[in-house]
Order: sequence, then structure tokens, then C-alpha cells
Amino acid sequence: MDRRQLFRTSAMAAAAVMAPISPALLRTAHAESITLTAAIPTLPWPAANEIVAATKLPIFPSVNFLATDPQYGAKGDNSTDNTAAFRKAIDAASAAGGGHVIVPKGNYVTGAIHLKSNVDFHLQSGAVLKFSSDASKFPTVLTRYEGIECMNRSPMVYAHGQRNIALTGSGTLDANATSSWNKGSDRAWLESRISAGVTDPAKRVFPGSGHTARSTFIEPYNCDTVLIQGVTLKNPKFWQIHPTLCKNVTVDGVTTDPSTAANNTDGVDPESCDHVIIANCTLGAHDDNVAIKSGRDADGRRVNVPCQNLVVVNCTMNGNWGAITCGSEQTGGIRNVYAYKLNVIGATKFALYVKSNTKRGGFSQNINLDSVTGTFQRSFVFVTSTYNNQTGNFPPAFGPFTITNSSCTKAARVFDVSGLPNARVKGLVAADCKFTGVANTGNILNNVDGRKFTNVTVNGKPI
Repeated sequence: MDRRQLFRTSAMAAAAVMAPISPALLRTAHAESITLTAAIPTLPWPAANEIVAATKLPIFPSVNFLATDPQYGAKGDNSTDNTAAFRKAIDAASAAGGGHVIVPKGNYVTGAIHLKSNVDFHLQSGAVLKFSSDASKFPTVLTRYEGIECMNRSPMVYAHGQRNIALTGSGTLDANATSSWNKGSDRAWLESRISAGVTDPAKRVFPGSGHTARSTFIEPYNCDTVLIQGVTLKNPKFWQIHPTLCKNVTVDGVTTDPSTAANNTDGVDPESCDHVIIANCTLGAHDDNVAIKSGRDADGRRVNVPCQNLVVVNCTMNGNWGAITCGSEQTGGIRNVYAYKLNVIGATKFALYVKSNTKRGGFSQNINLDSVTGTFQRSFVFVTSTYNNQTGNFPPAFGPFTITNSSCTKAARVFDVSGLPNARVKGLVAADCKFTGVANTGNILNNVDGRKFTNVTVNGKPI
């Protein structure tokens, strides 16, 4: 079954899962199974439609494992530690060849949840996972901290080297209690280890080092065919959804937290991934909404894997920096990004934010926005090659960037795009756009080749 067929089938299946399902039936029925929240429309770029068609979705056996069954022992009583119970249910599903681990309504205290191949971890309506204040429940795993590989405490939901996995349902994941241990931002220590010649990430270990760095919320690492769907994230302490070195990732109908309680709580951060679909989401963040990444500086060059072939469609954005951001951790490069029908609300600063410098290097190429609307505190497009004034010998390669059929009702400026004399932006095209409520109608365009504006107006006047 291809992706478009699955969308059609899922719409019919959705009606079948509305009625309450008894625990007995859960053991045999395909309860609240994989149904996509809305069909992806035909996109205005043939290459983007090809990405959608080629991005694989997971398929699971119609077998269910109720986490609260006695052999697993999960209890949604807001006090029992369910870490072992969830692990037993996931292990059982994996050993049986796959299926759906069902978490019914209740408040479940838990440590890290580690997904395994062919398992869908499904939260029914009213199911709340409350991640523990006990740091020992989050074992040390391989991860990336701000684009640098290291060993750190596990994300709340994690998978490493797995295939055909999912986190689905209409439940909630709450990381509030992790604030007792999930803190710190000592990237400088990591960078000092690299400067000292420690190239093996297994020897860059945060726990026990006297240094700390936050753990992400959901992170499949080096996985293939991943679905994150329907769930709501609350009280993040760091990046919320962080697929890393993955292929075939779909994030559908997810709500992330716009709370200002913690900084750097990006909504979705695909890093060094290939074929990613982010659709039908309500993204909030105290930072970027979608931040596309591919490693940082020397360690990013060591891994050297780009992030490419991404589609972001039918999303509401409520983060306070970029709607679509490339970087700043983009040393491995970013290419082939297509964003369509984004509604940007709140205090978001940029529709497109591209940032690197000559220390970071990398590239952002073939980045496309169509039908993006909203209000912007700063520029509709901001591209900087001197981010944070860091310098080195790796000038970034930027462009082309294309903006079509887009608008704003408020912005400080429309275009603020700057390349370098020795690394000019290669292409900035805008067509059929109407920008109103613009405070400063003067665009900043430095070292930009291939500028073309067709039927683009700012406060009623053509560029």
C-alpha cells in the first residue's frame, strides 16, 4: 500500500476507532491503530511530491499488548514507577514480531522509554506519561548535544538502530518533573574534549564528568521508518522531537509546547536525516518551530551526513524564532526543503531563518517556501553567514532560496539576506507574494546573486 492509499484508508479507519474498546478486545483488535490525521495535498513542486511518495510509513501486525495487563503491570495511579512495566510490554511485542503496546487512560510515572523494531507505543486518550525526577531511570546513551555526538542521559523516548517504530495516540507526554536533573548546557566541555583529540563519542560522557547537558524529549537515533503521531508534548527542557541520522521519518498531527519556561525548546529538529515529512502539526516552542540540522563544526565534519529531502506541510507555528530554520548546526549540509501552507502566529521572528558562519560551514541549498502566512517580529527571510561572529576556514554555501505565494500582515522587514564576498548566496527568487504591515520597506541584500522578484509587493508597492 503506498502512502496516498494509506491516507485514504486511514480516513475510513478513523471512524472505526471512536467507540470505547474493552480491555479484553484490546488483546485481539487493531485498536486506535495507525491513521494519519489529514491527507497531504498535492504540493506545488514535483520533487516534493516525490519525497512524500517515497517516504515509508511503518506497518505493524494487528496484535495489541495492553501495558496494564498483569504480566506487564503498568499502573496509571500517578505514583507507581512504570519504567520496568513499559519495558516488559515493549520487549514482549518485539519478541512476538511486533504490534501495538497500548497505554490506556491514566497518569503513568516513568523513566526513559526505549522503542524497539516493529513496535508502536500507543497512548490512548487520557493517557499521560509523567517522566520521572529520578535521573537513574534515564540510562546513558549515544546522542547528539547541539550537533556534537556524546554520551548523555537518555531522552524521554529513545530508540537506537531500530526499524519500523512509532509513538502514536492522543495522549500526553510531560517532562516537568525531569527539571531536577535535566539541565545544563556545557557544550564548551564537549568542544574541549574534541580539541584534546577525543574523537570517540563513547569517551565524551556527561554523567559522572562533573559537567551537564540537557536531554532531548523524543529522539530516534540511526533508525529507519519512524512515525511520531498525534501526541502532545508538555514542559520540555530542551529540543522536543529530534530524529537524528534517521531515514523515512513522519511527524504527523503532533502538538509541541510553546511554553516560555525553558529556552531552546525547538519543536522539531531533524538532524542528518533523509526523507522527513512534518505534517498537520501545531508546533510551539521557546525557540525555532522546525530547526533543520546536520552537526556542528569539527564533529559535524567527522560525521558528515546532510539533512535532506524534507517536506513541512499544513502546520501552525507558534515558536518565537524561525518557522523554518536551517542551522546553525548545519556543518553536514541541508538540501531539498519544501514548506507549504504554514500559518505562523504569535511572536515568531522569521518565516525562513538560515544561519551559519565560517567556523560552522556547511550548506543550505534548494530551500523553498510556498503559501506561508502570518506576522513576523523581524524579517520574513533572514539569511546570515556570520552567525554569532564565529570565524574559521569553512565559508557556508547558501542558495537557491525560493519564496512563492506567501504573505504577511506585519513584519519589521521582508528580506535580510547576506552572503560573503567569497561565498555569495546563489539565488533568491520570490514570486506572487504580498507583504503588508512592513515597518521598513528597505531590503538588505548583500552578496546575493540570481535575485529575481516577480509580482512581489511590499505595502502595496512592487519590489
